[in-house]
Amino acid sequence: MDTIADFLDPLRRISTVINPARAFHAGLKEILGIMTQGPSCVRPHLLIFDPESHNLRLYVSESAPRSSQIVYTPGTGVTGQVFSTGRPVIVEQILGHPVFLCKFFERTTEEMRRLAFISVPVLSPEKQVLGALSMDTPCAPMPELQIRRLYLEVIAGIIATQAAYAQQEALRQQNASAAQEDAPPAQPFIAVSKAMQTVLELSARAGVTRSPVLIIGEPGTGKEHLAETIHANSARRDLPMLRFDCTGNSADVTERELFGYRKGAFPGATQTCKGLFELARSSSLFLGSVENIPLETQMKIVRALQEQKFLRVGGGQPIDLDIRLICSASQSLEKMVEEGKFSSDLFSRLASFSITVPPLRERPEDILPLALGFLAHLPNNTGKQIEHISSTAQDVLLQYTWPGNVRELRICMEQAARVCDDTTLHAGNLPPVLRSSAEAGPAAISFNDAVAHFEQELLIDALRRTQGNMLQAARDLKASYRIINYKVKKYGLDPRKYMLRN
Repeated sequence: MDTIADFLDPLRRISTVINPARAFHAGLKEILGIMTQGPSCVRPHLLIFDPESHNLRLYVSESAPRSSQIVYTPGTGVTGQVFSTGRPVIVEQILGHPVFLCKFFERTTEEMRRLAFISVPVLSPEKQVLGALSMDTPCAPMPELQIRRLYLEVIAGIIATQAAYAQQEALRQQNASAAQEDAPPAQPFIAVSKAMQTVLELSARAGVTRSPVLIIGEPGTGKEHLAETIHANSARRDLPMLRFDCTGNSADVTERELFGYRKGAFPGATQTCKGLFELARSSSLFLGSVENIPLETQMKIVRALQEQKFLRVGGGQPIDLDIRLICSASQSLEKMVEEGKFSSDLFSRLASFSITVPPLRERPEDILPLALGFLAHLPNNTGKQIEHISSTAQDVLLQYTWPGNVRELRICMEQAARVCDDTTLHAGNLPPVLRSSAEAGPAAISFNDAVAHFEQELLIDALRRTQGNMLQAARDLKASYRIINYKVKKYGLDPRKYMLRN
């Protein structure tokens, strides 16, 4: 009978395998080799969730699989259930088990009769399920199988941090590569109101300066669009503006994204990577929601701006800083400085040129021109161009308070265009939330509650449409994966609820 003591030696050897000096995949391969040399372990293998294909893929295994192209849909089979629930599963005997699919490896009937199967989730430091670590094991009484399950969970914990780093590094490099592609020119603002015309005048002036720019406004007011306009009017317009959303990131993650890091700077740093301060050389860098940058990171940014040099995480030679910084904030940074939540030094540098974008409810003159502008680029379901908005629909649009601002207006026009079968948009084509608001009169809930409700509706609609694929949902909503992940957690949504069950 296996005891905990039987697994101590392989665990000791495994704990020394993964380190920054070697490739992550090679380290995992060695871990699986150690497992097979230890007690009661057959065919150990690791599956990692691929957010692009929305499937679980075999990342590394000790035995040769039937095909490297085989995938598991989350929720399907034992391994898919482990990923969907985040809980381990013990199959006491493979043969005859109703959920076990036996997709990856060839097993004879005799093997399946004498083998059990154990699968445990691989959890990131933030408790997000990254994949599943599984193995066949000889059939045994349940208490003994539970000991083996604990052994597998310890190993999953050892590799989890490195797996998160590997996934994060791949996403960071993918985002950096995409950011360097030629970006389309910024679309002009539709600004009828005097308030927005003032904003555009300020942005034109900001374009010809070299100082940082701070754009202040509620979510959805078009701060990033304005940043694109400022960059397009600057001397740096020949290179694409890079972007980083500061929401929901720890100090460590933010510093690695901005400053880059050296090989070996932390566990999983298997190669030196450039940060956005380096990738945006001779161009502009847009930092969205700058109020969310951790204080300790703010001081490092101040030092970099002062010295016009910075170091990658892990040290090395100083690197010259040559960027135009454009930042946005949805909160009052001045108030955060008074409360000790934001660096006064960084605020003074960013606020040297600040622009406040008014919310849509304070500039109703822009609502109808914006709506027509969006409809002009959105064919309806008949292929006809929507050219007019009926007077009743105009009344509905003008009565609504637009807690989500211009972004909400654009999404509402997209939804209305899909159901409109005429060249004129009618009130009945508008989303129910707008019509019910017009029928009920003034909103009975607070502005913050209305914004939260609107955000949740957007997220749920996107998750349903993409069957729980947060990466695709982020693309559809024109937001970063990190902000969608942050909002999903904030509102307690479970993307797995919307996955297609096969």
